[in-house]
Amino acid sequence: MTSAVAPMDHLTGVPLPPPPAAASHDGISKAQDPEKAQHRQDEDKDPYEPQLGVGGHGGTQRRLRNYQVTMIGITSGIGTGLFIGTGAAYAKAGPAGLLLAFIVVGGVLWCVMQSIAELATLIPTAGSFPHWATRFIDPAVGFSLAISYGYCYTIAIASECSAAAILVSYWSDISPAVVISISLALILAINLMSVRWFGETEVFSGAVKVLCFVGLLLVSIVITAGGAPNHEKVGFKYWREPGAWHDFQGITGSTGHFLGFLSAFVNASFSFIGVETVVITAAEAVNPHKTIPSSARNVTYRIVVFYILGALFISLIVDPRSADLVSGTGNANSSPWVIAIREAGISVLPSIVNACIMISAWSAGNSYCWVGSRMIVAMTTDGQLPQVFGRTTKDGVPWVAVIVAWLFGPLAYLSLGSGGAAQAFSWLLNLSTVAGLIAWATLCFCYIRFYKAMQVQNVSRDTLPWKAPFQPYAAWVGFVGSTIIVFITGFPVFLQGNWSASDFIASYVGIPIFVIPIIIWKLVYKTKFIRARDMDLWSGRLSQSH
Repeated sequence: MTSAVAPMDHLTGVPLPPPPAAASHDGISKAQDPEKAQHRQDEDKDPYEPQLGVGGHGGTQRRLRNYQVTMIGITSGIGTGLFIGTGAAYAKAGPAGLLLAFIVVGGVLWCVMQSIAELATLIPTAGSFPHWATRFIDPAVGFSLAISYGYCYTIAIASECSAAAILVSYWSDISPAVVISISLALILAINLMSVRWFGETEVFSGAVKVLCFVGLLLVSIVITAGGAPNHEKVGFKYWREPGAWHDFQGITGSTGHFLGFLSAFVNASFSFIGVETVVITAAEAVNPHKTIPSSARNVTYRIVVFYILGALFISLIVDPRSADLVSGTGNANSSPWVIAIREAGISVLPSIVNACIMISAWSAGNSYCWVGSRMIVAMTTDGQLPQVFGRTTKDGVPWVAVIVAWLFGPLAYLSLGSGGAAQAFSWLLNLSTVAGLIAWATLCFCYIRFYKAMQVQNVSRDTLPWKAPFQPYAAWVGFVGSTIIVFITGFPVFLQGNWSASDFIASYVGIPIFVIPIIIWKLVYKTKFIRARDMDLWSGRLSQSH
């Protein structure tokens, strides 16, 4: 199935600039001899490659190999949240609360991944996410999603660089500013190279993450069975004492247990954000029809092994009452895994684990810069930013977009300040995580609208390169589940005696930040909600033999 050429007006709400005059090999341009130049251009064009600017396609190139996309799918988004952040959630919810939270949020993520993977396999566009919102919901929603999701990841560059500095403090008193500067320089250098090199760095860091996590699981089994130097057989000790559930902020009974679960539920959601970024690689993957469905299927194993099994093993080896879990050090000293290893009398492993976590943090920052730049490219292909932001090198690297996304990284220096600067940095992190959850809900709604259009236009799903299971029900679960999480993120402020205006704003200001750009874009460009019968289901498709 080849791509169809369609006007972009109805997709973006604004006119696209005219394409540059095409020159053939014999030097004849369209301006000199339109018919001959067009004939030569049609001969030279790859019949399987969608046209630039049509169906959301930008100037990036397909250089990510299958094994690179596979590794990104397995390990994308794994950073300090999984290795360290789960400790605080465990302290609030207890063994059962943490495990249940990861199971429920994992189910929501699975539904999100199935929905967006089907779209990415069919229409592997630059940036993917905002273009689908522009095309299947409303151009105003696409514009706002690009801003909020791009912001989510560009701000996260700063958070991961700051985390790397904290992790280095586990060994050395070197200035955090030096570590942040080195991290930022490496991230910019990698992202300005061909995407193939970005893929290679993700393979290396992904392998480190997998080996580290598998090693932690094996060590956990040894500790549980009494094979550590202290020879203490732990078993399910902490499920019995202090118990499977934890009282949240001193609230006893079933209410306290439920609130503890709810707290872990929110924390688990933040740990999962980033898994979906593998779908964005579809625009630069050599064979998205193979790798993206594979990543969607593999996410099941990833959720079970990294998150659910990880939560279970944490509950076996660490006492949820440990003060170190909520010490806020930000390095390996707050990791539930390291706490257990240290208490078991194993002296060497904590430093190794801290090194692996540091690589994970840098890798996450590296991928976040890549994602942020692709959101900018998506805005240029849909006519929502000047075309200069979509300029690419001869290797297909959108260098302007990369630099713009990277410029948010130096916000990491805010974390070095005190008082207002540190508070501002904390607010930025909260905003970025809420933006990720809003993106989940929006993307699932994109799929719901796409599915409806397929029905209205009598297009069989059998024509798709890959059909996700349980649709459209999975998309509805992902949409409703993600929306619920967005609204409960700041629930502690509503508890008696907990009200804080700053915490309330930090938890919920992400919602108006998403809504206000939609309103502004609609007022300026008079865009309309795309009806199912009018949706473009064909532009930008790749041939299934691509």
